[in-house]
Amino acid sequence: MSGRVVLAGNVIADLVIEVPALPERGGDVIGTRTETTAGGGFNMLVAARRLGTEAVYAGLHGTGPYGDLVRAALAAEGVGALLPARADRDTGFTVALVDSGGERTFVTSFGAEATLAPADVAAVTAQLRPDDLVQVSGYGLVLPGNGPLLSGLAAALPAGTTLCLDPGPLVADIPERVLSPVLARADWLSANAREARLMTGHEDPRAAAAALGQRLAPRAGVLVRADRDGCWLAVPGHPPVHVPGFPVTAVDSNGAGDAHVGAFLALLAQGLDPLTAARGANAAAASAVTRRGPATAPDRTELAAFLADDPLAATIAGLGKR
Repeated sequence: MSGRVVLAGNVIADLVIEVPALPERGGDVIGTRTETTAGGGFNMLVAARRLGTEAVYAGLHGTGPYGDLVRAALAAEGVGALLPARADRDTGFTVALVDSGGERTFVTSFGAEATLAPADVAAVTAQLRPDDLVQVSGYGLVLPGNGPLLSGLAAALPAGTTLCLDPGPLVADIPERVLSPVLARADWLSANAREARLMTGHEDPRAAAAALGQRLAPRAGVLVRADRDGCWLAVPGHPPVHVPGFPVTAVDSNGAGDAHVGAFLALLAQGLDPLTAARGANAAAASAVTRRGPATAPDRTELAAFLADDPLAATIAGLGKR
């Protein structure tokens, strides 16, 4: 049995409001479209699950309309939860204002997911399996309460468990005492080009991938996601290599990074080598941005169809026959 993808992070509600333009301070504007969906790490879990890998949520969720929404969305995708609902508060939410140019402006209000306690970490640890692939995000590490606990969970993972860190856009705000143990334990680090630059000072994604490799244990690998240009992959003992992307006309780039990380971990869990998994992740992210919505990662059949005549299509389709 292949390992599970486990999110030790946050799944919250996304309130997306499309507006002609952001209002001035003290002003108001009429939204043209509103949507409320599950967000945060939800998109990563969905990407992994749709490719046939078991996925579970190891974070907190509350009692109330947003908690109900999150649980229903997870259940609809076949994603389990390791922790019970918190009875004293609701799940948090993000308000995303999308202007006419497609630019997104966010305001986040955390809820139950930001109240992790040592007992919760112990409960999650007791349910982990040796072959799990555990994903930790900078969104969790930056929280004053959750950060040290998640850092400790990551550092204490047994040797057979794969740990992947997605540093997130707030990586510069994560205290070094929280981030360092995670970097020391990580088997994979997957960052976009901006996050990689913040962590290394390198604008060039290849140079950033090489520099990030120096911050990790000798056994660890690095992915630097470069949007339409694909990604840079650095595996132990080798210089970074460019893994080309798949040209598409993007209509909604929201969640592309989550689709990439989830697909990469799912394909690793199913036995593909890192280079092949990175190509599959590039294809999954490219497919995702051709559709509007919060969780548009393809399933195995859709990904094979997207790849068409590429030899990788037969590999992806064959995973379902194992």
